[in-house]
Amino acid sequence: MEVMSGNFIHSFIDEDIAEGGAYYGKKVHTRFPPEPNGYLHIGHAKAIFVDFGTAEKYNGLCNLRMDDTNPTKEDVEYVDAIKEDIRWLGFDWGDRFYFASDYFEQMYDYAVELIKKGLAYVCELTGEQMREYRGDLSTPAKSPYRDRPIEESLDLFKRMREGEFEDGRMTLRAKIDLSSGNFNMRDPVLYRINHMHHHRTGDKWCIYPMYDFAHPIEDAIEGITHSLCTLEFEAHRPLYDWVVDNISINVKPRQIEFARLGINNTVMSKRKLRALVEEGYVDGWDDPRMPTICGLRRRGYTPKAIRSFTDQIGVSKVNSIVEYGFLEHCLRDDLNETATRAMAVLDPVKLVITNYPEDKTEEFEVENHPNHPEMGTRTVSFSRELYIEATDFMEEPIKKYQRLYPGNEVRIKSAYIVKCTGCKKDDNGKVVEVYAEYDPETRGGNTPDGRKVRGTIHWVNARDCADAEIRLYDNLFTVPDPDTGDKNFLDYLNPDSLVVLDNCKVENRLKDAKPEERFQFMRQGYFCLDNKETDRLVFNRSVSLKDSFKK
Repeated sequence: MEVMSGNFIHSFIDEDIAEGGAYYGKKVHTRFPPEPNGYLHIGHAKAIFVDFGTAEKYNGLCNLRMDDTNPTKEDVEYVDAIKEDIRWLGFDWGDRFYFASDYFEQMYDYAVELIKKGLAYVCELTGEQMREYRGDLSTPAKSPYRDRPIEESLDLFKRMREGEFEDGRMTLRAKIDLSSGNFNMRDPVLYRINHMHHHRTGDKWCIYPMYDFAHPIEDAIEGITHSLCTLEFEAHRPLYDWVVDNISINVKPRQIEFARLGINNTVMSKRKLRALVEEGYVDGWDDPRMPTICGLRRRGYTPKAIRSFTDQIGVSKVNSIVEYGFLEHCLRDDLNETATRAMAVLDPVKLVITNYPEDKTEEFEVENHPNHPEMGTRTVSFSRELYIEATDFMEEPIKKYQRLYPGNEVRIKSAYIVKCTGCKKDDNGKVVEVYAEYDPETRGGNTPDGRKVRGTIHWVNARDCADAEIRLYDNLFTVPDPDTGDKNFLDYLNPDSLVVLDNCKVENRLKDAKPEERFQFMRQGYFCLDNKETDRLVFNRSVSLKDSFKK
């Protein structure tokens, strides 16, 4: 796997590991710490490439850690899905797989240590009162419990753990600076009471640490050197440092923030993605319209394309929005080189070659990729009746139309040149058959007499083609920014984000395609066999052939 491009994070690390640096002589050690409360999306993919890719660049280590400090939203289903997604992207954490809940006892001990040092106290303000007493830039926060005696806080904190108090009755707060201009330092909450079953620890705990307290402790326990996180945690960094500086642990990880990924025409809030799933607007977390990694995978995206996308957009300190079309561009670049070519007819009409023998079938060897002979060839069969696209025939052609119309010649891709002689319509005037005659001297589409034939159309043999359902996907939302301001993102769902074509015809060999196998359907786009519909042929369009990012 290619090493990720350099960025400002690597410049900081270079300084840290140089002689005299804070981590001179140490192995670079990062971590990826998702909360198991939903499926990973393309934004997480960027974080995965930053965390694992940075460790890879420095021949270091990267841990996978589930941040399961909030039992209200967590589920083992998400844990398994996260692991699968990371492996699919091409990374592995070895034996360094952890849960935040592995450290609950140590976190409790460190909280007790802070109380004993006079650096934490039990507060009985309600959430509403805490917001009321928070103050502003000219007014300090306040808490009537800030000077509570150490022994009293120790006793109350112990009783909180033992389940004596109901949810919301008390919290443990750090004792830092009520007048700080950084509101994260105004005696932040370290523990809250939550009588809820935890997916790993069961009912052992009824108090849970807040992320800002738990995360630096987890990093320090695991020996993390560089804690790489998104930009919204920049204001939390002083609290991160305060925690590790004030507990009895020798490791002092360095937190470095980078801009999170934003993409237009989608949403990446887990809450909103969950709403799309639970309210039935999409077909699960792996719906190919979703920005989830499993959704992109089902649509036909490749790990290489996603890695190329994240590498090319770069890592910066400035939030920005990337066009979804650029992600598609990266996929086209990959599939153009790797996808096997095939022929599929999405809106079929029968083409009858009237002068071709009725009982004859012949075969043609067709290359699987025009630029990669090592990908070999395939055999396609040809007979008197073929299926072609309905749009490849017009009884009365428009200007510059180069396909089939009475009297015009076209190439049948890799087979023969045929001349259209007419058509048959049903009672409603719809064309049901197109008629043509072939020139047997033009096998392979050649023109030995040098005549010019401008149009080339694709086809499948009506005798042995396979039936398939083909799903065409578009943006899930009709506006670039459905997730901003006071907008209700559900008001902007695209009713045409999925079009299902259920009478398609594909090459016979595609009956043996494997789930997630990718193809370029001639003139149609890039498609992959759906990995969920295993009882029938269903192909998802990954991306069209048109690329607005090409120069």
